[in-house]
Amino acid sequence: MGRLFGGLLTLIGLIALVAVGGYFALKRDDIPYETLAARYENAASRYVDLPNGVRMHYRAQGADGPVLLLIHGYSASLHTWEPWAERLGDEYRVISIDLPGHGLTSAPAGYAASIGAYRDLVEAFAQAQGLTHFAIAGNSMGGRVAWEYALAHPERVDALILVDAAGFVDRPDENAQEPIAFKLIRNPITGPLLLNLDNTAVVREGLGKSFADPAFVSDEMVARYVDLSRAPGHRQILLAMMTNPQTPATAEQLAAIDRPTLIIWGDKDNLIPVRHAELFRAAIANSRVQIFENVGHLPQEEVADASADTVREFLYPVYESVSPEGVE
Repeated sequence: MGRLFGGLLTLIGLIALVAVGGYFALKRDDIPYETLAARYENAASRYVDLPNGVRMHYRAQGADGPVLLLIHGYSASLHTWEPWAERLGDEYRVISIDLPGHGLTSAPAGYAASIGAYRDLVEAFAQAQGLTHFAIAGNSMGGRVAWEYALAHPERVDALILVDAAGFVDRPDENAQEPIAFKLIRNPITGPLLLNLDNTAVVREGLGKSFADPAFVSDEMVARYVDLSRAPGHRQILLAMMTNPQTPATAEQLAAIDRPTLIIWGDKDNLIPVRHAELFRAAIANSRVQIFENVGHLPQEEVADASADTVREFLYPVYESVSPEGVE
C-alpha cells in the first residue's frame, strides 16, 4: 500500500512538473512599445498626452473636411479602420484612435479601464485636438463608447455611426458561436492563467469567428493582434475589460440620442447578434439600419467598399451646411 501511495505521489509530481514546464514554455513577456511602434506605426501616426497618464496613439488622415472620429472594438486597434480611411479620406478628415490597453496607446500601471473612462478619454482627446464637432463611429465595444459619448456630449456630435455595436444583452441561446477565447478570458480560473501565455491559437480562433469569410484572417493580422496585446500593461487591461460586468443598455437611455444615427451590421455576426441592430433602431428615433449579407462582426474590413459607401451616403446631407474642421 505504501509503495502504491508513493508511486501515486511520484506520478502527481511528474504531472505537476510537466505542467509547470509547459507553462514556462508558453509564457510570453511584454514587447516594448518602441519595438511595437517600429512594426505598426505609419506616416500618419501621432501621439498626444491625455489625463491619467495616458499617451494616446492616433492617426489623422485625409482631406481638410468634416471630421470622422473612429473607435475600435475590444482587443482590436485603429488598424481596423484603415479601409475606411482609404475610402473616405477624399472628403473627410478621418481620425482613428487606440484606446488604453489596445494598439500603441500606453497607460500607467493600475489604469482603471472602463467604458466610462474610455468615453471621457474621447472627450479629453477632442479638447486636446480642438475638435468642436464631428461624426463619431464605433465598432463593437467602440460602438458602446461612441453612443455613450453621444449621450454625454451631444453638442459635439454631428452624427453617430454604430457598427455591430455593444450595449444590449444577448439571449441565452445567442452566445453559442462566441469565440472560445472570450469564454476562457471571462473564466476566473483560466483568465488569469492565460494572461501571460502564448495566445496565438485563441486569437486566430476569435478572428476566424469575427469574419463570415475566414480568408480575411491572415497570418499578418493574427501576429498584429498578438503582438499589440503584449504591450506593457495591455493584458491586464484586456482581462479587466472582459471580466468587469457592463450595465446593459436600455431603450429609455438610448432614446435621448437625437443625432442622425446610422446602424451597420453583418448578418453573420457571431459576437453580437444581428437582432441587436433592430433594438438600436427602435430605441433611437432618428436612425436607419443597413444590414450586410454574409458579413460578420467587422463590416468595415469585410465589405470595405460597400460599408464606406453607406457611410458616405449617410453623412452627405449631415454636412451640406456644416463648415469643415480638421486637426494636425
